Amino acid sequence: MGVNLRGRNFVSILDLSAEEIREVLDVAAQLKRDPDACGAAPLHRKTLAMIFQKPSLRTRVSFEAGTWQLGGHAIYLGPADISLGERETTEDIALVLSRMADIVMARVFGHDIVVDLARYATVPVINGLSDREHPTQILADLQTIIERKGRTEGLTACYLGDGNNVAHSLMYGAARLGMNLTVITPPGYEPKREVLEEAQRVADGCTIQVTNDPGATAGADVLYTDVWASMGQEAEAEARKAIFAKYRIDPETAGRADADAVILHCLPAHYGDEIDYATSRLPTSAIFDQAENRLHAHKALLVLVAS
Repeated sequence: MGVNLRGRNFVSILDLSAEEIREVLDVAAQLKRDPDACGAAPLHRKTLAMIFQKPSLRTRVSFEAGTWQLGGHAIYLGPADISLGERETTEDIALVLSRMADIVMARVFGHDIVVDLARYATVPVINGLSDREHPTQILADLQTIIERKGRTEGLTACYLGDGNNVAHSLMYGAARLGMNLTVITPPGYEPKREVLEEAQRVADGCTIQVTNDPGATAGADVLYTDVWASMGQEAEAEARKAIFAKYRIDPETAGRADADAVILHCLPAHYGDEIDYATSRLPTSAIFDQAENRLHAHKALLVLVAS
């Protein structure tokens, strides 16, 4: 292993350099080929505390199964177990868990919560999702793109939909690994300006941009989408259907992109909205490879921060 991430937090994609991201992805690829690539039980006697304010299929299973496969133990802590900032302060929760667990993963509503956990914990804290970023998802996305395309440098990716937490982390990840990215959203739903500016500032020989033009997918090597209304935005879901109608992956969108463009969706999918079912099942679709790679990328991250 070429870099040392032991004891490091992973709150944002930008917490890792390009070299460090590549190390995580290299280890993920090794673990996918050989589950014992890092030894028979590299997390022996290690415990992962998993804080969930938001429910999840992929985040919970990938971290829980991954910890077990690495010889460790994962504890699920749902809203009924921990009421962050209500029954106890985030600081106290971080300090208590640091005495009992070796790593903390948190899937929360407010980004400030995971920032506070990382500030006060004395063990590594991993952001499993917040309203600002979804960095663990993007590790799996980058792994999937490399599997399909052999590289990230020089590729052109287009993200269609809401300028949400996934879009933010994708912008950072693309910037770090030299992949051109255009985020395509309806007016008023663009990513945060400061995220765009920061991604452009750290971009390594690539272009990170935002547009309202759904036709900007022409020639893209990668097409990515996400749900139009994220968890907590259910009241807006119906109204967003009309606003986002042109910002979807369908035969027309795919037809403008490169013939071999990789199709990605972080799931769960609302077929007929942000992506149609037939397009999601094309040979160029990698959405289930992408889902599987959550397991391998998260295992690699756990090994590297805990080892």
